[in-house]
Amino acid sequence: MVEFKTLSSEDIKFGKNNFVEVARKVAVSDEGENEFVSLSRGFFTEEGEKRYARGKNIALPADSDLLKKVSELLANS
Repeated sequence: MVEFKTLSSEDIKFGKNNFVEVARKVAVSDEGENEFVSLSRGFFTEEGEKRYARGKNIALPADSDLLKKVSELLANS
């Protein structure tokens, strides 16, 4: 069984009620731990509750070289 823990998280709001959550998480299992960065798209309900869009997320290894390259590519897009 895998347990997921959120180490840190920040929302970037855009549009009327949308957000992208950037989070650093860790998956913990009997075999060990695996840290990763998660990007999830979602929206706020009329009551202000967060809801996540299905199929609108990505997980990347917490490798600084990989994250730097992705960041550079996004900045130059």
